[in-house]
Amino acid sequence: MSDGIENGRSVDDPRNADGDIGPRITHGERPVPRRSSKGLSMRAVTPNAITAAALCLGLTGIRFAIDGNWSMSVLAVLTAGALDGIDGRIARLLKAQSRFGAELDSLADSLSFGVAPALILFLWSLQDLPRIGWFASLALALCCMLRLARFNAQIDEEDQPHKSAGFLTGVPAPIGGGLAFLPLYLWMATDEALFRDPVLVAIWVVLIAFLMISNLATLSWTSFKPGRSVRIELIAFVGLLGAALLLEPWLTLVAVSVVYIALLPYGWWRYRSVRRRREDARTTLA
Repeated sequence: MSDGIENGRSVDDPRNADGDIGPRITHGERPVPRRSSKGLSMRAVTPNAITAAALCLGLTGIRFAIDGNWSMSVLAVLTAGALDGIDGRIARLLKAQSRFGAELDSLADSLSFGVAPALILFLWSLQDLPRIGWFASLALALCCMLRLARFNAQIDEEDQPHKSAGFLTGVPAPIGGGLAFLPLYLWMATDEALFRDPVLVAIWVVLIAFLMISNLATLSWTSFKPGRSVRIELIAFVGLLGAALLLEPWLTLVAVSVVYIALLPYGWWRYRSVRRRREDARTTLA
């Protein structure tokens, strides 16, 4: 029917075909499925509160950077990384996993380990190269978000070779944010102006951004399974590491960053070995 009348109803009528009130879906939009929301359970409050705290700490790091307080800005982001490492475990311990928590965690990670480090490094060094420095900062923030988007898109896929073998794909967002600060760690430890050079910092930041979205197989915590004979030594090492972080924080962070970077080729080699053994096993069974 013409003259603005369609199926006995005005085209401008906000009711859709099912008789519900609401705007129509226009070209390029996707309908949002209806979900019954019962709110968060009390068990889910604790892990989500920790995630929210990590988000606030990451953003507070930017505030410290604006004031030129570089040590506190880095400390805020690193503390956010520590909280990010426990919120998921607490959620699993309390059996409080939720879609809301997963979305909040991704949002917190993108801001705390992508946007915050990018802006802190820009204010600290990269602003001396306004164009190139800003593009480097954008690369870090964007690649962090792309990594998290890829993770969310693949979370329900069964065919994930890296995950099934106990490895991660690319450098995780919290570790990537921490590694991006390596020039700042070196500058704080030595007060050497070379480490604040915007060209070197930009190259390093772009490299870390690439590693975050790469398909490189990296080691995960689940891949570390120390034998019973060295577990006492491992406890002693962790205790000494904590003391070193208090006494010489910047040199310790440099050492931790260098060790992680040195382990990247080992992780790649170990994954190739695991994949080769699996392929040999399939060939044998065939």
